[in-house]
Amino acid sequence: MTNMVRWIIATCSALALALLTLPVDLPWPHLDAAGQHTYSCPSNAKAANLNFTLKDFSNKSVKLAAFRGKVILLDFWATWCGPCKIEIPWFVEFQNKYGKDGLQVVGVVFEDPNPAKIRTFVEQNKMNYIVLDGNDRTDIEDAYGPMFGLPVTVVISRDGRVCAKHVGLSDKGSFEGMIKTLLASS
Repeated sequence: MTNMVRWIIATCSALALALLTLPVDLPWPHLDAAGQHTYSCPSNAKAANLNFTLKDFSNKSVKLAAFRGKVILLDFWATWCGPCKIEIPWFVEFQNKYGKDGLQVVGVVFEDPNPAKIRTFVEQNKMNYIVLDGNDRTDIEDAYGPMFGLPVTVVISRDGRVCAKHVGLSDKGSFEGMIKTLLASS
């Protein structure tokens, strides 16, 4: 093995270790007295920055602050992202099932600069929730990042606190458990 290959392996290993040690808020379920999984927003959860106006793919301005008072599932995704393609049908289902109770799913396209491709993807996947253009918006990445990969999904309570941040593919049950808990707690 050449020295160059060893350095590449060492660098990749160091980067992987660094990524694994980043502080990320995950909604680990807790066991209640009956041994059931429960999800809750941490008492020290920070306020979500909803002071953004993004364009939808009809070029209409949408303010994230307009969703205050709702449980927000804020999903950063791209058409080329494999795990995103797995989660999107769940989010469509959640919007159908819980939208009337106060859930708002918001998809923010990230690192995917082709609007025509995005519109086609949204139509083909029957995305029934708001989809916004987050391309070239470092301010939103600063507020909800760092984003070393996609998807990144942030769950925000009705009172505007970041209750969870999922990085990468999560599981449907975790999302649904958190959503149901936050909708019921208001």
